[in-house]
Amino acid sequence: MPIIRVASLLLALVVSLPAIADWRIDAAGLMQEIINLKDAPGELSADERLQKAIDLNYEYNLLISPEFATFLGDPRYQDRWSDNSLAWEEHQNTILISNLGVVKSIPRDQLSDANKLNYDLIIAQLQQQVDGFDFGDKYLAISQLNGPQQDIAQLLAIMRPTKVADYENVIARLDGVPTIIDDAIERLQKGVQANVTPPKVTLRDVAGQIKAQIVDDPAKSSLLQAFANIPASIDAAKGEELQQQAYASYTDKVKPAYEKLLAYFENEYLPNTRESIGMSDLPNGREWYAYRANTFTTTDMTPQQIHDIGLSEVQRIRAEMDRVIENSGFEGSFTEFTDFLRTDKQFYHETKEALLMEYRDIAKRADAELVKVFGHLPRLPYGIVPVPEYAEKSQTTAYYQPGSMEAGRPGNFFANTYALDTRPRWEMEALTLHEAVPGHHFQIAIGQELEDVPWFRRLGGYTAYVEGWGLYSESLGEEMGFYQDPYSKFGQLTYEMWRAIRLVVDTGMHYLGWTRQQAIDFFIENTGKQEHDIIVEVDRYIVWPGQALAYKIGELKIKELRAYGESELGEAFDLRAFHDHLLGAGALPLDVLEQRMHEWVAEQKNA
Repeated sequence: MPIIRVASLLLALVVSLPAIADWRIDAAGLMQEIINLKDAPGELSADERLQKAIDLNYEYNLLISPEFATFLGDPRYQDRWSDNSLAWEEHQNTILISNLGVVKSIPRDQLSDANKLNYDLIIAQLQQQVDGFDFGDKYLAISQLNGPQQDIAQLLAIMRPTKVADYENVIARLDGVPTIIDDAIERLQKGVQANVTPPKVTLRDVAGQIKAQIVDDPAKSSLLQAFANIPASIDAAKGEELQQQAYASYTDKVKPAYEKLLAYFENEYLPNTRESIGMSDLPNGREWYAYRANTFTTTDMTPQQIHDIGLSEVQRIRAEMDRVIENSGFEGSFTEFTDFLRTDKQFYHETKEALLMEYRDIAKRADAELVKVFGHLPRLPYGIVPVPEYAEKSQTTAYYQPGSMEAGRPGNFFANTYALDTRPRWEMEALTLHEAVPGHHFQIAIGQELEDVPWFRRLGGYTAYVEGWGLYSESLGEEMGFYQDPYSKFGQLTYEMWRAIRLVVDTGMHYLGWTRQQAIDFFIENTGKQEHDIIVEVDRYIVWPGQALAYKIGELKIKELRAYGESELGEAFDLRAFHDHLLGAGALPLDVLEQRMHEWVAEQKNA
């Protein structure tokens, strides 16, 4: 779950602003070129107009979202942050509305088939962003999972400076931290006024996260790790100068900014956050949640329909879990078996190093099995690293952060090593297959390497596709030689159950009036996961409404498409070719993915 905010499709017109900075002047120039595509359409064909709009939009996104450029490994704009002020966000919405017309002015019937798909995806994404602007997402600038107490450190950690200019860019970004925090406080203040805040119960660890960024010795700051070992290729005197500049920036600017955030958070914000947990309790909350459910699942299903699917899946998976318990020879009830899994010492590591070592061993074994189920493998390597200490207490069990071939940065599977007695070994195979290979790293790296699709399809994503693939990848463990003992198999089913439960408790809390304790109890009744893990997960769903719905909905669609291919093609069905085609066009909405795979099946039948 990388917390890098990837820029969205902003085919934009920059209107005049007083005393605008140079980058905004540059953005205005780029956007005028886009506007010209509407005003003078006769000079270019429809395909050329769309392609130019896409290319200009890419440059514009890098310019207004320099974090996006850093994330991609583009060396430009690494000396500054995005403008996160509410005034700029309001301006960007005006831009979105204006430029729907720019794209719609391109005659779709004159586009190539490939560009018709690109056109449809752009229009849908732009309209979706416009539709969601009036909801209150812009006010939710801090939670236990994101905010300036985490996001800044994560971005600086992937910069990986090697030259003097790189280090100067890091220092420039350190100098910009006070503005980032001021903008966050502005959003939080407006959120309190609009009655849009996270639930108070989920914010219990945030003050500690902020305090973790406040240290007396700059050398111990997680933000200044790059200055601990300046490479020998930089002159020693210059390296010392850069280090002292960074330390001064931290002491004079960064630390006071975090102290300001801490004081505001503890004294003003937290006391005014809400006691309720459901999105339905926020202004326009039920409509807001339905919008998010549709956005994350790329479907038009209602929250009630999703809830019902979840209940059905919980029942089905529970029956499979009961069969595994019976076949294991364990004599006892479901509750007794899950208690055994939670408490027996054989299922837990005693050191963080041992936990990471087993994850790496599983990943290495998975690497060797990939050719059984894929014809095309990605080039980008990946690593397995611990979740940073400043975030581990409130962070989920694991997450994936994409890499960049251009930046020389591998993809990373972050494993949480906090509270080892809550990290059972029987869940590790499924989790590795989901986060690393053939899950997130595999799919995202392949997407980055595609050469015949535009940038927003290589670098963006639809959560239902991305997370649906991750969950589907767990099921491939059977064909890759994993889950050989009943405990690991139960672990795989536990993770599938976990995603089914998400459909129930996410819709339950945000749409149907469930309490937080109801959600926790439902989780405990149906899985073997530790209570700490469950609480962290439930609190994640509370502050990220709708996102958790994408996993199971996406996985069910992929499994449906595979079953369709197997049924239609019989012995001619090629699993490796199916997977390659499924991943071969980048992330797609589920209805578009279904059409693509049905066309592939038809082509295979004709062949």
